[in-house]
Amino acid sequence: MLEPDPKVVRELLTRYASLRIAQAERESPATARELADVSYTLCVMMATTTIHEAVAKADALLLAKERTPDTARAAHPDGESGLSLAV
Repeated sequence: MLEPDPKVVRELLTRYASLRIAQAERESPATARELADVSYTLCVMMATTTIHEAVAKADALLLAKERTPDTARAAHPDGESGLSLAV
């Protein structure tokens, strides 16, 4: 199975979070459509059927990519970057 590009996954997660915030602050049909599109794309990319599963798998993918031996040592002495990947 092909693995999604972490950079694209991160961009989609960022867009998803931004759209969720925008929709919560002020509902609009255009934002709702774009949120649905981004949600669908994340689900397809992560091979899931729900956005909650897609976000969880995307977070796990990004976390795994950040935990490679070289980046884990460079991030922080105990291997933590201090940043949460949750959206």
